[in-house]
Amino acid sequence: SARGERERLSPAALRAFFNIMARWQVRDEDARALLGGVSNGPFYEMKRSPERILETDRLTRISYLIGIVKALNILHGQPLADEWVRLPNSNPLFAGEAPLAFMTRGGLPAMQTVRRLLDARRAG
Repeated sequence: SARGERERLSPAALRAFFNIMARWQVRDEDARALLGGVSNGPFYEMKRSPERILETDRLTRISYLIGIVKALNILHGQPLADEWVRLPNSNPLFAGEAPLAFMTRGGLPAMQTVRRLLDARRAG
């Protein structure tokens, strides 16, 4: 079932999410926005205890972020792979701002766009 699948994936997805947020040095406020606007209480509960079932929207967001991390690690070595999201970007898509700010403001569609951009660069 869809619920069973979400139940199976959610804890690992949340652990991956918080790991990515730490690697990218994302402020909690921005991390909450990337998850789709989670309020403080539930956010810290998720952080403390990832054994919960996420909504499809949150799983989708995390899956895009995981794909972005994988693509960045293929395109760039460390530490640039983790710094890339925080660096001002000259690509017209970002208009000089950092990809993290673009995704925080633009939500799921922006994450999808960044993922596609990186996948296209990876494909050459």
